[in-house]
Amino acid sequence: MTTAAALGRSGDLNRVGGASYLHTLVQAVPTVAHAEHYARIISEAAQGRRLDSAGMRILQRGDEGDTEAARADALAALEQLTTANQWGEPTPLGEHRALPSFPVESLPDWLRDQVAAVAEFTQTPPDLAATMGLAALSTAAGGRVNVQVRPGWTEQTDLYLVCAMPPASRKSDVFAAMTAPIYRIESELQQQARSGIIEAQTAKDAAEAEVEGLMAKARKASDTVDRQQLVAEVSAARMLADEIRVPPTPRLTVSGDITPEPLTHLLATHRCLAALSPEGDLFDIIAGRYSGTPNLGVFLQAHKGERLQTDRITRDQPTVDRPALTIGVTPQPTVLQDLAAAAGARDRGLLARFLFALPPSNLGFRRVRTAPVPEATSNTYDARLELLVRTLTDLPEAVTISLTTQADAAVEGLQEELETQLRPEQPLSHITDWAGKLVGATVRIAGLLHLADRITSGWGDPVSSDCVQRAAAIAAYYTAHALAVFDLIGSDPAASDAGHILEWLTRPRQNGSHRTMDVRATSIPLCACSKSTAISGPIQLRGLAGVAQRTSPSASTHGCGSFWTGSDRRRCQQRQQKSLTRRNSAGTNVSRRQQVSAVLPVLLTPADAR
Repeated sequence: MTTAAALGRSGDLNRVGGASYLHTLVQAVPTVAHAEHYARIISEAAQGRRLDSAGMRILQRGDEGDTEAARADALAALEQLTTANQWGEPTPLGEHRALPSFPVESLPDWLRDQVAAVAEFTQTPPDLAATMGLAALSTAAGGRVNVQVRPGWTEQTDLYLVCAMPPASRKSDVFAAMTAPIYRIESELQQQARSGIIEAQTAKDAAEAEVEGLMAKARKASDTVDRQQLVAEVSAARMLADEIRVPPTPRLTVSGDITPEPLTHLLATHRCLAALSPEGDLFDIIAGRYSGTPNLGVFLQAHKGERLQTDRITRDQPTVDRPALTIGVTPQPTVLQDLAAAAGARDRGLLARFLFALPPSNLGFRRVRTAPVPEATSNTYDARLELLVRTLTDLPEAVTISLTTQADAAVEGLQEELETQLRPEQPLSHITDWAGKLVGATVRIAGLLHLADRITSGWGDPVSSDCVQRAAAIAAYYTAHALAVFDLIGSDPAASDAGHILEWLTRPRQNGSHRTMDVRATSIPLCACSKSTAISGPIQLRGLAGVAQRTSPSASTHGCGSFWTGSDRRRCQQRQQKSLTRRNSAGTNVSRRQQVSAVLPVLLTPADAR
């Protein structure tokens, strides 16, 4: 009307076609009021295309004379027409949601039986017990046995292992069952060494007392005493005292909250140690709980066996040749995010040194009464692990074993296969820092499997190709989980919360029915997000629209604080139209095309849109 009045005043109304033509133009331009009309046209056209396609397929089958095939196609076409207006399965948020289970069959028999029995008794995934089983093997062998792949390439057999699970997953029970022999053997070694330590310490104290007596005599000596002779006696006594070596108390493990400085001193004394813990305190220490600044040096160097040397004026710092540290922890998944946030954890390669396991929780699906671990199984596990520990800790120096020719060829094949996956746009292109160490980790696992298989006889023989292949299966498992972990530590809070919401929507109710997508944001349980006001962010990921994609807040929530897919469309359209009307009346410049495009997603099903 405003345009017609203006043209009338200027005398141009009849020249452009009159008021009736202006009305025709207005009706031809889509507005938000026409959204339902155009959506219906698109839907009917889509339905017609599906009918035409189904009819053509049925006619073709009929011409071919295949009656049964024609009947099957007709039924399938009708089924497709029935379900065409329904949303499909939502696209998972993240590319690695379905993770493989640990390949327990790759473990030695005595370890495999223990893992299976502990997992059944505790009703936990076998991944947890298997990862801690590998940590136990690494505690026994790490730094004491090395594997030479080729001249110039030698790997230690210590591993950094993490199995992250939520609280109340019985991690402590599994940890205790798999590491109990390590702590028992450590205690026995300490008791056995106690008498020798006392004797050596007593002898050293006596020798030092003799030195002190001679020094006191020298201080009181008169001019008639031969000072040169007295100095010679004191020097000989001091050299004798220094030659008496007091053996350290045997250690296999350190506490899970040890700081870098004490760890460096302990590695200088024992060289091979394991930091085992059912919690994630060690990661807090690495991230700088006490110092405020991450101290990663000892953890980086002790994995590879690099010379560990520090020069500080304030204290006497030891030098450690070929240190070997094993890490086996079972923290909560959020601890991994905290570790990743530490300065240098990713850039300096600390995260790349860990093998990650992220198994699903069995909470809510566990059997209450389960059979305990058979005594024969646990006794065999204890005996084999004790034999492994005692055999290798008695070695005067580290032993290096080689690979068979077939095993070397298998490692070369793994290298070639992995190299192509590091290229841009390939599965491992975004974690090249971690994947670049994967073959080395595979060799380490193969060495541990070899030792566990043959500890009773021939453990010094070359590692076979069978051990390499079994280690490759375990490495493939850790690769899939590493992809998920790096997705976890690299995701934003909205993506994490959206995953919780999507999981809640797809989980069936207690009566077996499923929730529909027509759910208000206020009905989402607060356990999915930290607070109700934080739900709008995850909703914008539109996993609720059948596909995880970014949209604007207005398009994702449709201006009504809730999310929909296709139901109750008219009410949402009315609210959207009112909102746009208010914005237009306030002078906001919103094009008609933008108005229509903002409403169409709530009116069309995915099949119609296609």
